[in-house]
Amino acid sequence: MNKVDGDGTCLPFPADRNIRAGAALAVTIYDVALKAGVGIGTVSRAINNHPNVHPETKARILRIAQELNYLPHALAQSLARKKTQSVGCIVPFLTSYFTSELLKHIQRALTELNYDLILFSLDCMERLSKMVDRVLSERRVDGILSISVGLTQKHIDRLVHQGLPVVMVDGLSQKVDYVSVDNLRGAQQATEHLIRLGHHRIGLINGSLQSSPARLRQQGFVKALNESGRPVDPTLWVADKSNRRENGFTEETGYAAMLRLLNLGKNRPTALFAADDVLALGAMHAAQEKGVRIPDDLAMVGFDDIEFAKFLGLTTMRQPAVEMANRAVKHLVDRMQVTPSARIALELMPELIVRESCGCRRHFCLAEQLS
Repeated sequence: MNKVDGDGTCLPFPADRNIRAGAALAVTIYDVALKAGVGIGTVSRAINNHPNVHPETKARILRIAQELNYLPHALAQSLARKKTQSVGCIVPFLTSYFTSELLKHIQRALTELNYDLILFSLDCMERLSKMVDRVLSERRVDGILSISVGLTQKHIDRLVHQGLPVVMVDGLSQKVDYVSVDNLRGAQQATEHLIRLGHHRIGLINGSLQSSPARLRQQGFVKALNESGRPVDPTLWVADKSNRRENGFTEETGYAAMLRLLNLGKNRPTALFAADDVLALGAMHAAQEKGVRIPDDLAMVGFDDIEFAKFLGLTTMRQPAVEMANRAVKHLVDRMQVTPSARIALELMPELIVRESCGCRRHFCLAEQLS
């Protein structure tokens, strides 16, 4: 059934929106439009006091709305104008510390722009296609932020084809906008810091190499060794192979990896780059249990600078979480409002934060004594 709007627009009505006496259904904008004999666009304009509605039509619509006890709310008004004022975030079910910090800043940025945040939690990658199906069928959002989730080209094409802009956060894409950190360069800088402190046997504890950040951080680590002429010894590298939660960036992985490196005896590293602060925390626990002092016996640098890093005295590469969140939200909102002319690909630089775990302060104190 179609109804002709007061301004001549032909608008469809759902077949199941008949008004029945005693029905328990909540009154909607369709009910008001049906009784008033106009389209939902006219009802929306009348309720929102739009000037392009005849005064008599507006008065009739408002009277009927009152009679039906229709209370327009944000969702109803947004559906009428085909906007939800909501942004969907696809995130791993068991989010990492850093992902949680990103979400906090993203929500704050969206709130300032009067957008709601709807989380779509992904418990395993095998369910990603079903998650995309759900997003498209429910259409509760105006755009998508994919946080630390590797959307495939097929998924991206489906979302974009259905008019949903996508921005990837903490991930890379050849198709859509992304805001990430320069993982390769950040890992290279962390390793170079240990090299400047005079270390030759530098170990690496990493997450699963199925994860893009883990692969890039290993590449940066190797690049620093190669450029400095340090030996590249894969026996000093331990990456998670369990393919468990959080891409292996867990305290348990760091703990087990550190025990493995310490079992090398005299061939163990004198310095360590942990590709994630949570890995570093697990490594620290293992070192403490084995009587290995940090930084006296083993210097250490992490990656992320999550909240507890400062309490551990952990030297680490700080990811610009606030800037990543703000940039991602801005670009997505721009996409939702007006399509920019070019794809946006941002890789922000992390910052080296020097604390006690690398032995930097102790190193320079010794250097001053010898000079």
